[in-house]
Amino acid sequence: MKLAKVSTSHIKAVTGTTFVATLSSLLFGYATAVIAGVVGAIDHNFIAPRGLSNTAADALLGLTVCSALVGTVIGAVIARPMAFLLGRKRPMILAAILFVVSAVGSAYPELGLAPIGHMGPDAIWPFNFYRMLGGIAVGVASMIAPLYVGEFAPSAVRGQLGAYQQIAITGGMTIAYFVNWGIALQGDDVWVLDTGWRWMMLSLAIPAMAFFYLSFSVPDSPSWLVKKGRIDQATKQLRRSAEAAEVESMLSELAAEHPDEKPAPLFTFGRRVVFCGIALCVFQQVVGINTVLYYGPRIFETMGYHMDAAFLGTLVACVVNLMSTMIVVLVVDKVGRKPLLIFGGVLMGVAMLLLGSLFHSQNTGPLALAAICLFLAGFAVSFGPIVWIMLTEIYPAPIKGQAMSLAVTAQWIANLLVSGTFPLLLGNDLLNREWHHGFAFWVYGSCGLLAAFVVLSYVPETRGVDSEQLVALWRREDVAAQKFQAVRP
Repeated sequence: MKLAKVSTSHIKAVTGTTFVATLSSLLFGYATAVIAGVVGAIDHNFIAPRGLSNTAADALLGLTVCSALVGTVIGAVIARPMAFLLGRKRPMILAAILFVVSAVGSAYPELGLAPIGHMGPDAIWPFNFYRMLGGIAVGVASMIAPLYVGEFAPSAVRGQLGAYQQIAITGGMTIAYFVNWGIALQGDDVWVLDTGWRWMMLSLAIPAMAFFYLSFSVPDSPSWLVKKGRIDQATKQLRRSAEAAEVESMLSELAAEHPDEKPAPLFTFGRRVVFCGIALCVFQQVVGINTVLYYGPRIFETMGYHMDAAFLGTLVACVVNLMSTMIVVLVVDKVGRKPLLIFGGVLMGVAMLLLGSLFHSQNTGPLALAAICLFLAGFAVSFGPIVWIMLTEIYPAPIKGQAMSLAVTAQWIANLLVSGTFPLLLGNDLLNREWHHGFAFWVYGSCGLLAAFVVLSYVPETRGVDSEQLVALWRREDVAAQKFQAVRP
């Protein structure tokens, strides 16, 4: 399908808005990845003094690392009604405030409860509370940012601009790992466990305050203006970012999201469209991406790396992730979404199976680092950015808000389950006697291959598909599914 050309001036206009919106994605990446540098300190300060069994200690560690993910589920649930009532801009400002509060509170969880450093292992509970607040901000940002960008972006460059979100997420993670590594170099291991971890958590406040300031400079979203009946303003904004021929189509699509203020039934266009979005989001997590991003230093320490080297190894892997994500911007609107998802799923599956085999053979080293980098490169060119792009493209306008909210909620639940159980799988004595830490990676590798198969079999290509074509596509799919059910014995 031939895509309409977009002028340079229109691209510049929408890119400026996209830049500010995707700063929330940078915070998303930073807030979720900064915990990787603090896992050892959490164990040292909050868990080891309790004298728990290995299984109980691993479970509490997983719960603490994933406390932010509990908040992300809440944030994803409340993001849609917030976007409906307040538009896109105001929830982003509220998310920025929550990011700042989370950064300060998780760095100094004793604030208001006890002198700094004198609360002992009980500080784990306010630490988890403040991390959960940050998770709510992440959940809101993960829902609002792609919606906001998708409303401004013309279809010809929507994939490219949508890929900026994943670049921002990966960039935020890379910055967090770099900051963690830099802070770790300021003292020895004891200093990092006692003091350095607080600096790591507090560092989130700097980009959060920048995002808070810049959020006031972006315009209200066209969807919000249409909802309020301010059609002329919405039209003026869209003309800055799209050709005149496409503006009317975009306005019609936005208007369809607010018919009489009542959303269409979720399954108006059949079940397949809803479950395709959910499947993409769940597979994005069960391939094991956040076990590497959250527990990277611990994985490298299991491979025999010292603390400083473990931080550096994680940073190197994340730089590969970032560079691979940048490649997607150049090809996503040329190659399409589906081929990249299939290629990435196979690459991730092979890399994780290789990593598990290296652990099983107790032959980790440079080859294991290469396997991790290969896995992250596969994720970066496929399920990392493409899922977020497809969430803005795959749903017809009447169900987009509720279907997207459901998919993002499923994503964070899957993230919580995978990330929360990883310490149990990595540290389980029974599994390690048989597979030497390799079992979990084999599970994730199998999920990567399964993800590629599901995309190949059930997910349509959405590159260059406008709103009318999208509605026709899913209605055809629904009719075909009904006919199949009717002829089945």
